[in-house]
Amino acid sequence: MRLGRRGGAVGLGVLALAMINVAAMVSPRNLPLMAEYGWSLIFFVVVAVLLFLVPVSLAISELATAWPRRGGVYPWVKEAFHGRSGFLAVWCDWAENLVWFPTVLAFTAASFAYAIDPGLANDKVFLVCVMLAIFWGATLTAFRGLGATSAIGAIGTVLGAIVPAVLVIVLGIVFVLDGNASEIPFSGDALVPDLGLTNLVFLTGAILMFAGMEVAGYHADQSRDPGRDFPRAILLAAAIMVVFTILGSLALAVVVPQHEISLVGGVMQAFQAVFDALDVGWLLKPTAILITLGGVAHMIPWIMGPATGLASVAAEGELPRALARENRSGVPVRVLLLQAAGGTLFSLLFLFVPSVSTSYWILSVLTAQIIIIMYALIFAAVLRLRYTRPDVPRPFRIPGGIVGVWVTATVGLVGAALSFVLGFVPPDQLKTGNPVVYVVGIAIGLAILALPPFLFRRRPPGERPVGAVEPAPAVGD
Repeated sequence: MRLGRRGGAVGLGVLALAMINVAAMVSPRNLPLMAEYGWSLIFFVVVAVLLFLVPVSLAISELATAWPRRGGVYPWVKEAFHGRSGFLAVWCDWAENLVWFPTVLAFTAASFAYAIDPGLANDKVFLVCVMLAIFWGATLTAFRGLGATSAIGAIGTVLGAIVPAVLVIVLGIVFVLDGNASEIPFSGDALVPDLGLTNLVFLTGAILMFAGMEVAGYHADQSRDPGRDFPRAILLAAAIMVVFTILGSLALAVVVPQHEISLVGGVMQAFQAVFDALDVGWLLKPTAILITLGGVAHMIPWIMGPATGLASVAAEGELPRALARENRSGVPVRVLLLQAAGGTLFSLLFLFVPSVSTSYWILSVLTAQIIIIMYALIFAAVLRLRYTRPDVPRPFRIPGGIVGVWVTATVGLVGAALSFVLGFVPPDQLKTGNPVVYVVGIAIGLAILALPPFLFRRRPPGERPVGAVEPAPAVGD
């Protein structure tokens, strides 16, 4: 992979594009949430794949290869609906990071605690201090551009996510073969969960695990052959994610009792239990360091991708033009600093909410709610563009012609709507306090995060922002 004049990577192939998505999606931090449901997690994963992962992968593959422009979701949605719809889409993709960053940071900090003292995993002050140190360190690293961050993401994902994931699965098997009783005895009935409303709410968490397919789309213009490479990269990333989620979550559920699983430190709980049972406790600290590295790698693509999209919005006048300015590496530094400040504020929530797991869940729900708005716009855009821009060549087309596009968009919109509604239902498994306060709090948080695109005044036509970059022409335009 070589670097261009602007510091961005050019000539990205299938593996490089896939690793951008894998780094953005694959993380052991997702496993405790699904492990809560034992064998029935397979049901939730299958539903999330059918209602979300397949439709969004198809839609993004068509949009990214037909309009491989810098800015990802922004040009796709703007091309379909004009006005501020593209701004709203990329804003949602960026704003959800502000509440998502603290969740991955909390997981990373809790994992790091096991390299020092496992008791620190529940120390809020320790967690927040480590979270902020990692966050600002990763942000400053991102100033060096996509070349540096993609290398960190790829190496960190292999060492800190894939290796620990394989280790979780292998140790889960060894744990049972060594004569230890599984915490989730298998039965046919266990595959189908209780479909009560408070259980279905965890479908939101399952769908959120597969959010991130659009991240590679921010770099589709830098791929060697978008029409061939991008769909293959999406397929590879999706396959890795599904296998990792099912096997890793089941391995965790086998080792740790359901009522003891922490949404923040559950993975390290499993490692500690297995290492103690197998009398290899010395492995705990190096494993904790690897998973900490994986947490950083998991966050890196999200620091760069949506921020690049927001800078494209500023370059076209929807945001203050100062946000469009970039450093010599082609990085929108001011957007990254604004992003870091917002993520810092949400990270401080962990100091004021009684339970670390509850803080984690509330931030996860807010993340899902805001990003679902963006995905709904993507599904609507891929359908509308088949009618308004049929002339644009589409190197990858959703199979089945216009019927296939309608099915993809409809299933995706139904899945998004279902997840959005379920996000307002407090889960029984966590102490979320008064249900009314919970719902109102989620609604207020969602409104605060989603309203800004409607508050900014667009720059008058003809006024060129300082440092703006002329967008690349669309294929077929």
